[in-house]
Amino acid sequence: MKRSPIVVLISGSGTNLQAIIDACKLEDYPGEVVAVISNKADAYGLERAKLEDIANESLSHKAFDSRELYDQALIATIDKYQPELVVLAGFMRILTPQFVQHYQGRLLNIHPSLLPKYQGMNTHQRAIDAKDSEHGVSVHFVTEELDGGPVILQAKVPIFDGDVADDLAQRVHEQEHRIYPLVVKWFCQKRLIMTNEHALMDNKVLPVSGYASEE
Repeated sequence: MKRSPIVVLISGSGTNLQAIIDACKLEDYPGEVVAVISNKADAYGLERAKLEDIANESLSHKAFDSRELYDQALIATIDKYQPELVVLAGFMRILTPQFVQHYQGRLLNIHPSLLPKYQGMNTHQRAIDAKDSEHGVSVHFVTEELDGGPVILQAKVPIFDGDVADDLAQRVHEQEHRIYPLVVKWFCQKRLIMTNEHALMDNKVLPVSGYASEE
């Protein structure tokens, strides 16, 4: 079986990266992580890649005078590996329009909220402060709008009385590790595409909350 080459971008520990690497070890999984790239040389996710004999590189944004110059260099680094899919797994950079357009339709991100709620940072605390009864995580295609691309799949978790942000983060992480490898699998199976700013699964436009939503 030909496996789709995947490049994963990280900035930190790489737990979602590990979940995807582990999924790729399954005999019938249609994708393969061919490279891991970080903007931080000390990101533990690079060690995860080394342990699995996966190509890995660090490219510090601090070495560039502008976001545009950094993203140009990042594109050149990624494209050496000729990926069919680029996965953002805790890559803590706001991407330029040039970068997003270059990978349009083959760039995925995971965000710790039930989008469109709580775009941006500190999502767990914001959900608690709003006295929400549930929170969650969304996998979405990346567009030029920050955390605004079409949602593919969400997973919900309850918010209990007395929860603090760390409690919620742990609950959300468990779901992240389940749904991100699944969405990557769908993409590599050619079941999932983006067209005209919509996510399509098996040629059907997904609702705002993604696949298997309650809409």
